[in-house]
Amino acid sequence: MTSQNSSLITPISRLTGGYGSLNAFAAVTGPGGARGFLEFLGAVLDAVETPEAHAVDTDGLLIHSEARIGDSCLMVVDSKPGWPFTPALLQVNVEDPHEVLRRARAAGCRIITEVSPFYASTIARFQDPWHNVWWLFGPEEADAPPLEWDPETAAQEGESEVHATICRAMEQLAPPSGP
Repeated sequence: MTSQNSSLITPISRLTGGYGSLNAFAAVTGPGGARGFLEFLGAVLDAVETPEAHAVDTDGLLIHSEARIGDSCLMVVDSKPGWPFTPALLQVNVEDPHEVLRRARAAGCRIITEVSPFYASTIARFQDPWHNVWWLFGPEEADAPPLEWDPETAAQEGESEVHATICRAMEQLAPPSGP
């Protein structure tokens, strides 16, 4: 592993258009395809699509689009027929994980992990209708007990509910049915 001062990665100060050094790409299939997914991102995470990045392929499928979520860019494409199911696994830092989960629930998401204390922060997870899995990290709740990782205790007591929920969700991950 190289140091954080790697000369291989373009520094953010030289990037234009609001891109980061790493930008996620989600290839989606499911309800409403990429267009439906972009609407979902706006409703749940206040994402804003970049209109000039919207490109439709000759088959009518969206081959490229970009959604701004906070200071990040999520690129979105319709999965082509024959492409394997490849869910996106996405982490978002949010100020109000309870509100984001409320919006996700209203948008038809399956809640994987309710808002829970997690090492000086909170964590919540959901699976969207396109079967992508989202990790939400929020601020620590004032009355939450501190967590400390102790591998021996964890082995004796079994995995925590926070850990168990994501393990179950990942084991059950499958492509959405229908368009």
